[in-house]
Amino acid sequence: MHYLEGLNEAQNQAVTHINGPLLIVAGAGAGKTKTITHRIVHLIYSGVRPDQILAITFTNKAAKEMRERAEKIIHQNIENVVGMPTLLTFHSFCVRILKEQHALLGLKKHFVILDESDAVSMIKEAIKSIGLDPKQYEPKKIKGIISRAKSNMTTRELFTERATSTIESIVARVWALYEKACKDEGAVDFDDLLLETVLLFERHPSVLETYQDRYPYIHIDEYQDTNEVQYRLATLLAKKYKNICVVGDSDQTIYTWRGANIKNILQFEEDYPDALVVLLEENYRSTKNIIAAANSVIIKNKERKDKTLFTSKADGDAIGVYQVFDEKVESNFVATQCLQLIDEGVSPDDIAVLYRANFQSRAIEEAMLDNHVPYTVLGTKFFDRKEVKDVLSYLRAAQNPDSLSDIKRIINFPARGIGKTTLAKLFAGMRDQLPPAMQKKIELFYHLLATIDAYATVNTPSEVLRYIVQTTGIESELKAGSAEDIERLENIKELVTLAQKYDEYPLEEGIDHLLSDASLMSDQDTLTHTEEKKGVRMMTVHASKGLEFPYVFIVGLEHGLFPHQRDGRSSEADKEEERRLFYVALTRAEKKLYLVHAELRTIFGMRQINSPSEFLFDIPNEIIEVEHIHGPREKTVYFEAF
Repeated sequence: MHYLEGLNEAQNQAVTHINGPLLIVAGAGAGKTKTITHRIVHLIYSGVRPDQILAITFTNKAAKEMRERAEKIIHQNIENVVGMPTLLTFHSFCVRILKEQHALLGLKKHFVILDESDAVSMIKEAIKSIGLDPKQYEPKKIKGIISRAKSNMTTRELFTERATSTIESIVARVWALYEKACKDEGAVDFDDLLLETVLLFERHPSVLETYQDRYPYIHIDEYQDTNEVQYRLATLLAKKYKNICVVGDSDQTIYTWRGANIKNILQFEEDYPDALVVLLEENYRSTKNIIAAANSVIIKNKERKDKTLFTSKADGDAIGVYQVFDEKVESNFVATQCLQLIDEGVSPDDIAVLYRANFQSRAIEEAMLDNHVPYTVLGTKFFDRKEVKDVLSYLRAAQNPDSLSDIKRIINFPARGIGKTTLAKLFAGMRDQLPPAMQKKIELFYHLLATIDAYATVNTPSEVLRYIVQTTGIESELKAGSAEDIERLENIKELVTLAQKYDEYPLEEGIDHLLSDASLMSDQDTLTHTEEKKGVRMMTVHASKGLEFPYVFIVGLEHGLFPHQRDGRSSEADKEEERRLFYVALTRAEKKLYLVHAELRTIFGMRQINSPSEFLFDIPNEIIEVEHIHGPREKTVYFEAF
């Protein structure tokens, strides 16, 4: 059993536990993915069929990494393996179930998955249709309320029944129209994927049992980030056999604002009294000083599973704490330090700049440009680019001509002379009342969609996308446009290249996977599309979770900013979440930490004096060195505690 070599005692205990519930409390950098993948291999080695094993993660990036690792180890250690385990994200897993059970749910097989912007657009139309102003009742906020309700297992009917305030009553009315619009288009949003799957299981016990028998061995990654609907899904699937392994760390729960419930992991032993609990506390990523800093910060939290990280690595550099004059000096300091590291031979890709709020990136970007430091900002999704969404909308509309949001997006791109009035009549079923010339344009458009659909039945996904770009006129229009249009065309060409990885699937299945993955991409998944752009990585602390870098700058460490406070107030739960967020930021670093705070900062146009973050005072004096930087040219250096 070569795959067991190199595991520490705790990892080995988790890997070799086969039957019954298992909680793996995995500290930052403690080999979580290695433990899960080796456990999957051990199950197969012990006689479990690969297709009986399910592992669910949160991001496509994590699922891909786990899948590749597992397949490699399986092939290295086990002969004549038939099939592979199912390793998917929550959303991808639910898409698979809904496609298999689409008839039972009244959905078309090729139902549309609305992305965030399409869903918000539909909600905006619903707001208008009840005579309200979208500027007063922001569609994005109403979408957020609906999303949170669905994540908490609240259906529209239940939400309407419980509505007491004016805004809740308005949300209930908008939700009803939004739900109808989705049904008319044969569409679901991200939240529906999970909610509808759980409701399907609860309402149809025989269907649930089918999947329980299909996957008697279940793994849930990042369990501390699960919300109510995800918790319910995992619980239902595991109810029959109870062979559920959950992996997570209560100290890294940083998404309660979008529904994550820390109690899911803290109460696992109450849900499964006979559960084995394994603590992974040995960190393989960071130096002793970084680990000491992280431990000293997180120990102050009360809502947590007790554990203490340790490492066999060297002490490493002291934790650098830098007091700067203002955000301009802060930005210049970060940029020049990055430049110095690069001059010393450090790859720009090995450096990360983390901040609590997105607005902080602007000044740092300017300094990076001024100092000619290569950088890339994590945040803009590849699949959110207009030109990419346009091409994918052609593909979706070809498969499902009832998808009004896709039709609306592309019917006049490239321009066909079809205006909003014509579109309104078309959507209202008044096509026969349009002038003959306009009816001809509409007919040609739908004929084009039918042609694309027919082409898709006999060609690979990449060939279909290439065909769309050429036959719709997108290519010729962008070629004749500005430099910006040429860049858009290059992005579309990148989409075609990306689609080649789906060519290996059966034709129809390949397109399904492409469209599903395009809809389900997360922020971290965009890193794969920026890897060619070498540079210092800039991102929020939230976006950094799961990543690691030798050199990490954490900026804006001031009271009110990090820890963040709304209106100068915060609850105890908020304070603990901010502390967990800082813990996550600290544990991204492998070699060196730069903690930066400014005396003055301009926020919302106002210059304000700031005190250092309370988190800085939690770090032991003996492992820090403090440097005061007064400006770009003058600085006084001395080493002391606060």
